[in-house]
Amino acid sequence: MVENVLVKKINQSAGDRVFMLFIYLFLWSALIMVLYPLIYVVSSSLSSSHAVTSGQVWLWPVEPNISAYIRIFQNKQVLTGYKNSIIYACIGTTINVCITLMAAYPLSRKDFKCSGLLMKFFTFTMLFSGGLIPIYLVVKNLGMIDTMWALVIPNAMQVYYMIIAKTFFNMSIPEELYEASDLDGCSEFGILWHIALPLSKPIIAVISLMYAIGHWNSYFNALIYLKTQTLFPLQIILRNILIQNNVDLSMIADMKTAMELEGMRDLLKYALIVTASLPILAIYPFAQKYFIKGMMIGAVKG
Repeated sequence: MVENVLVKKINQSAGDRVFMLFIYLFLWSALIMVLYPLIYVVSSSLSSSHAVTSGQVWLWPVEPNISAYIRIFQNKQVLTGYKNSIIYACIGTTINVCITLMAAYPLSRKDFKCSGLLMKFFTFTMLFSGGLIPIYLVVKNLGMIDTMWALVIPNAMQVYYMIIAKTFFNMSIPEELYEASDLDGCSEFGILWHIALPLSKPIIAVISLMYAIGHWNSYFNALIYLKTQTLFPLQIILRNILIQNNVDLSMIADMKTAMELEGMRDLLKYALIVTASLPILAIYPFAQKYFIKGMMIGAVKG
């Protein structure tokens, strides 16, 4: 005979109910504060220039049109910038993740005697750097100026992400697995490839996403190292478009023309934000489940 199990709701005190109400209000407020700017930017990019300039856009598009996007993608350099940014992000992220994991794995092993000394060297680079001019001279002497490699090699590894990956290995992979694999005759590279990496998908997804975002948003390095326009990433192309449309309105006698140019400039600004952010926003939902788990496990660093 199957007995019915009655699940009784836990009675909350008045203080608990007030506290939970405060938490819900706080979370909804945080959601609105984060979500509204995104909605406003997208709505503004799809509105008319007159509606944007006059402040008629609050939530939804006013006089919807896609003139700003048409104007952006009529510039052939935008597609070239998209292609270059995708190439830099893919190649750069692959290099970053490989070097980061190859550094984090041996430092996480207890039988690696030099791990403490090497961690001090790595940590030192987080506090001090050679500066812009020495780094530029190194890149120049290596012959990487005006090449793709100038954007992916100098920052091949971020120590912060390496420490997170090291902590993940320490906390998530039992030492007994390493010992069992060693007794079975597996090499260190085999242990990394067959044991450590398959169990480290969350942290790999986390650091891959963070590295990809860094490459996609990279602007300053491209401005310094690149000269050929066909090598420019998307961020430089979008900057050039904004500069070309940044007209001194005081030099225009016709007020109507000045207002139209001001409205188009604002419209382009919002459309460029959406254009540059859309790829990363599209990738994030697929990596979210790994992102949360990896960040929580690797949150304690050491």
